[in-house]
Parts: sequence; C-alpha cells; structure tokens
Amino acid sequence: MNIKQLETLVLVAELGSLSRAAKATGVAQSLVSRSIGQLEAEWGDRLFERTGRGVVLSEFGRRVFPQVQLLLAQSVRLQDEVKDAAGVPSGVVHVGVLPSMARRVVTQLFEDTQTRAPGVLLHISEGFSGQLDEQLASGRLDMAVINRYGHGPRQDEDILGEVATYLICAAAHPLAKRQKINLRELAGLPLVLPPAPNGLRSILDQHARQQAIALNVVLEVESLATMKEVAMGGHAMTILPMLGVDNEIRAGQLAALEIRDPAIPRTIAIGVTRHHPLSRASRYVLSRLHDVVPALIASETRNAAR
Repeated sequence: MNIKQLETLVLVAELGSLSRAAKATGVAQSLVSRSIGQLEAEWGDRLFERTGRGVVLSEFGRRVFPQVQLLLAQSVRLQDEVKDAAGVPSGVVHVGVLPSMARRVVTQLFEDTQTRAPGVLLHISEGFSGQLDEQLASGRLDMAVINRYGHGPRQDEDILGEVATYLICAAAHPLAKRQKINLRELAGLPLVLPPAPNGLRSILDQHARQQAIALNVVLEVESLATMKEVAMGGHAMTILPMLGVDNEIRAGQLAALEIRDPAIPRTIAIGVTRHHPLSRASRYVLSRLHDVVPALIASETRNAAR
C-alpha cells in the first residue's frame, strides 16, 4: 500500500468510474485497475462493485473509505509541516468564505499570496455559516470567514467588522425608490432565503415573532447567485449584505433598502479549526485575512453612506 494507490482509490470512488479516473490522472485504465486490484489483494476484500454506469464502493469499501480520506489528509498535513520546518510558508490552506464575500475576498487574498507567498495553494470553499461551521469542526477547513447575529461571535472567533443587512429587490420594483425599510414592512413580501437552519433565518424569525408579523418565504435556495437572479426577475426579494450585490446595484439591476427598526447587523468574524494545529502557511493566510476583510467591510460602509 502506498499514498498513490490510496489517492487512486479516492478518485475512483468520487468519479464512480475507472475510465474517468484514468482520464483525470492521464494514465491508462489498466494502471488504475491494477492499483485497485493490488489494494484489494493486500486487504483481502473487494473495494468496489460494478454497476451499469460504472462502479460504487462495496460494503467493505464504504467501511474503510473514511480512514483512507483521513490518512491522505494527514499525509498532506505532514508535507506542510515538513515545509514549515524550513521556515517558508508553503502548502495547501483550506479557507471557507461566505458567498456574499467570496468574490472580493478570494481575489485579493489570491493576489496577495501569489506575490508574497507563492508556495501557498489556496483551497476555497463557499458556504453559509452553518455549513462552514461543520467543516471547521471536522477539520476539512483550516479557517473560515463567517457571520453571526444576535450574541455575536463565539469564544474562539475574532471579530473583523460589522455590516448592515438589506432587502434586495429588482431595480424596477416600486420599493426601489426608497433607501430604508422597517422590518414590519417585510410582512407579506415574497422572499427568497436560505433554508433553515440558518443564522439569518433564525434572527428574522425571532424579530418576526417579536413584531407579530408573518414572513412570506416563497422560495428556499442555497445559492447566492440564484437568490440574486430571482430578485432581478422581480418575482421575489431577498435579504443580503451590500457586498453580495454591489455589482448588480451599480449595473442598475438591483436595489438595496437597509432594514431598520430593528436593524439586523451582521458581525463578520473569522474562526479556525480546533481539529488540528495551523501550519505556517495557514497562519500566514489567517494574518492576511485579518487585513483584507476589515478593509472590504470599511469599503462597503463608505459606499453605503454615499
């Protein structure tokens, strides 16, 4: 057994096909089959079962697959730690980012690391805060930029700033002429929002109960792009920070009304995994995020005030 064989096993499992795995790695299918066969001979059981559309993990394969993934992750981490010992930031850093901030944060962070730490490879995952929390807890992410409502960040998180929350509608909608809207006025408006459980949904539901109003959620979507498309179509409205829609507002496609009375501030924070210690490369990226994200938040605040 070697690392290359384990990587082949994972690739075949993810793609569900020996031929697709061979194509992805640029080797002959016979070599992929031989690699899997060697593992099966060594471990004494079949890893895959054939189906009409390819292969799937066998019962034995499903049992050992999580351990194989863990071993490969530890192998990558070991390589990073060896490079750390040389004093040069290098290796893969897994960063989670909110969809509303991803475009701006990732672009600046990538430009920064390419210039100052070219040995660092960023692996970016977009997701809402609940999804990123799960990935931090499991160790799939080294760090994540997340938002919190109500009581603010958790004990192991650093605050990077605070942004307002806006009702987003089509530029042609009658409400688009306004700059602000009271939360009570959301009652009955067709809304497209992320599905619960979700931090925004929780705080909105809490305020709705306090205001004795009913929110009209007509569509649940786990995609920022889709929420914006639906809002641009005029069929529903969504609720987002300004950073998530600044391009569309400048293009005259969407309008933003700041939600007030009560306001719904979003605390932007950064959290790190407790699953494993951060590598030198991860610590470098973490320090850069502490500069990049507050600068973006300050820029949003200035633009919103104009």
